[in-house]
Amino acid sequence: MTKAISLALIVGGVVLLYFGGQAFHSFSSEVSRVFTGSPTNKAIMLIVGGVIATLAGLIGLATSGGKR
Repeated sequence: MTKAISLALIVGGVVLLYFGGQAFHSFSSEVSRVFTGSPTNKAIMLIVGGVIATLAGLIGLATSGGKR
């Protein structure tokens, strides 16, 4: 992976985490937690996607420093 792709994954992951946090604390997520005990699927998917994208970007940066 190139450094540019890795940086884009990190930035995209942070953005997804931000929107996931906003969705997690939204009114609809609060209502869902009252009735089901868990937040909405949208909030969960945004947070999981953000974590995966950020980790992939960090791994890409860590491994792209090798020989070229």
